[in-house]
Amino acid sequence: MKKYRIGVDIGGTNIKIALVDFEGKIIYSNTTPTRAEMGFEAGVANIKQAIKDLMQETKESAKTIEAIGFGLPGQIDYKAGMVKNLPNIPGWINIPLGKLIEDEFEIPTKLDNDVRCAALGELNFGAGKGCENLICITIGTGIGSGIVLNGKLVRGASNAAGEIGHIKMTLNKGPLCGCGDHGCFEAYASGPSIVSMAKEFISGGKSAKYKEMATDGIITPYIVAQAALQGDAVSLQIFKQMGEIIGIGLASIVNLLNPEKIIIGGGVADAGEILLEPIRKTIEDRAMPIQKEAVKVVPAQLANAAGVIGASLLINS
Repeated sequence: MKKYRIGVDIGGTNIKIALVDFEGKIIYSNTTPTRAEMGFEAGVANIKQAIKDLMQETKESAKTIEAIGFGLPGQIDYKAGMVKNLPNIPGWINIPLGKLIEDEFEIPTKLDNDVRCAALGELNFGAGKGCENLICITIGTGIGSGIVLNGKLVRGASNAAGEIGHIKMTLNKGPLCGCGDHGCFEAYASGPSIVSMAKEFISGGKSAKYKEMATDGIITPYIVAQAALQGDAVSLQIFKQMGEIIGIGLASIVNLLNPEKIIIGGGVADAGEILLEPIRKTIEDRAMPIQKEAVKVVPAQLANAAGVIGASLLINS
């Protein structure tokens, strides 16, 4: 009887791999550099070696591993097992990763976007356990989401559903987004937005603790969050404004999809309640009555493990 699955979470810097049991427990995990600069062939070789190392370390084989799942940061064709494009990992365009791995290990393999994998992990074993309708969003360099409706992951006609970060927030142009358009949600509320706002406060003559904490002169969302957690008034104001902006974007999602939970993860969300509380208040103020009564905004529970746990579940999604 098959006992385990393998989950792989590929990022721009590291590849995380784990052996996961059917209760979502990680039996073994490891991390290896992505080495994105070496191209996709070296990347695939790295992935294969990481899987071989896992199987050797755990003494497992194709007989005991039901499936391998991959979460990747980009556009994925779930049905074809194809990596269409990974914007932050050069050279990964139209790569049949599913077939390459199946041919090597003779184990069924599935791929999907990394945030959808995180949503699957949270749905089954994290903050979304017991829910049938939820949105899992990650707030970091950008804003991504995985959507679950009636217990099923939503992928869309082109397996591209969930681009919440590119909801338009203004009738006018607004700030330029990394996608090339103006006025996107993530152009207003993401890690770079926090840094931009922090720099504006300083240039306007405000005294802020995060300026002192940035010993190398580089302000990061983490430093601003730490300053806020220490009670710095300017930093707290930044996160209040960010929370309000995120809340406005999410109020539209609440009205549209009527979720039971919005699960928030990602680097920026590590700030915790100083971000979550203004998000909740804004949804309370802006969403429609029936929808807002049904929804709870909660932090992600699985942290860095969500990707590998969710990826391990793709075979049944």
